[in-house]
Amino acid sequence: MRGSRKPADACSARLGRLALLPLFVDLNGKPVLVAGNSAAAAWKAELLAAAGATVLVTAPDPGPELAILLADGAASGRLVHRPRAWTPADLNGMAIAIADAADETSAQSFSDAARAVGVPCNVIDRPAFGTVQFGSIVNRSPVVVGIATSGAAPILAQAIRRRIETLLPPALSDWAALAARLRDRVQVRLPAGPARRAFWEALAERAFGPAPTDQDEERFDALLAHGAPRGGRVTLVGAGPGDSGLLTLNAVRALQSADVILFDALVSDEVLELARREARRMLVGKRGGRQSCRQEEINDLMVKLARQGKHVVRLKAGDPMVFGRAGEELAQLASAGIPATVIPGITAASAMAASLGVSLTHRDSARAVRFVTGHSSQGGLPDDLDWDRIAEPATTTVFYMGGQTAGAIRDKLLDAGMPAGTPAVVVGSVSRPDERRWIGTVGCLPDGVSTLDPEQPVLIGVGKVWDDAGRSISTCPSQLPMPGRSTGTTRAGQLADRMAL
Repeated sequence: MRGSRKPADACSARLGRLALLPLFVDLNGKPVLVAGNSAAAAWKAELLAAAGATVLVTAPDPGPELAILLADGAASGRLVHRPRAWTPADLNGMAIAIADAADETSAQSFSDAARAVGVPCNVIDRPAFGTVQFGSIVNRSPVVVGIATSGAAPILAQAIRRRIETLLPPALSDWAALAARLRDRVQVRLPAGPARRAFWEALAERAFGPAPTDQDEERFDALLAHGAPRGGRVTLVGAGPGDSGLLTLNAVRALQSADVILFDALVSDEVLELARREARRMLVGKRGGRQSCRQEEINDLMVKLARQGKHVVRLKAGDPMVFGRAGEELAQLASAGIPATVIPGITAASAMAASLGVSLTHRDSARAVRFVTGHSSQGGLPDDLDWDRIAEPATTTVFYMGGQTAGAIRDKLLDAGMPAGTPAVVVGSVSRPDERRWIGTVGCLPDGVSTLDPEQPVLIGVGKVWDDAGRSISTCPSQLPMPGRSTGTTRAGQLADRMAL
């Protein structure tokens, strides 16, 4: 008999070892040294000047890139050129020192001189000799994003930078500048806690759209004058089938703004890693045959936390609106007057089809798709399923939570006239590293399920489209055509019949 388990706090994973500690240094008006005449030295000098530093460049014979930069920078006073090699005395008082060394001996000399006077140093392309490293930069100042790979893979860092740049619109600079202008007013007018956080979240949600206008600043200033909203809210978020790469951007943003996350047992650790670290995490998941939180307890907990002014994320595996009891939760929240929104996720059936390279609605094989629960609240198959409709030959059917009822599913389909040789697939832990597959026929479904780990969440697919899922059909020992029923004429059915005979 299943018991009831109370919602439980889940500890956040401890921070893993960092190869480097990312720090951001204010160099405005500070003196820095760049020793070298190469294009790389020129780039470092330009970078430091862009950060507001006064750059001393020591180079007897500047290369073409550095010569152009010096001509530009000298006029503005940002760069000072000394046409000679560096000396240890040049390092005194510097905020940072950078060298483009010709060999390891020169690199060691520069490193030793910098360490002797306590100046952080960097030797270009020779990380072993430096105390600080430069990474790739995404510039949305005052927002600055740095990416480092400890010198192991600079090209990878550049590829990551390009990805991030596509996610951060240029207008983010303007929103960050607006936040800076509002900051002092927020500190004075709003106490630390939910009200202040709600204000900043309202601004952050706008920061990924068009640039702010004068009217936007007036609206946020008015929001400060009248007080930021204090009420809590709930967001139902689809976590997808497990692979964190299948999350939507909106799902990630919701996780990053959550105060509390109520998550299902099937939500992967990789997905939870994308959540705001300060968020409280509570496991409220339900698994068949195990002690589970009662739905009423989850509903009450969402209402209680939201009434405390918190942003509650109800994180559900797959899509919240597909066998996720979202309807019950939304109804409860509505009756309690709690604002709620839904962020859909990729449902497991879609992930299974993608993993197997199969179209659920291939025009030569299927005219409809059905998602059917294979597990009722009493533990077996639901009593009110229309098996005649499910067994229609031009339909693709995916059974969720059908691992324990595979034998009953097979019997019901055969009784409804579906040929035993109809293609079928069984996939456990779809999209996860431990994903397992079985490809065969409807008549063999129990044998297929038995090949998977019983702890894995299981999907069962039935219909002609699955004939394209693979050409290596699993054996079906002792499965013979049943008297009075056609075994079908698909490739999967014919092969399974031959194997059985």
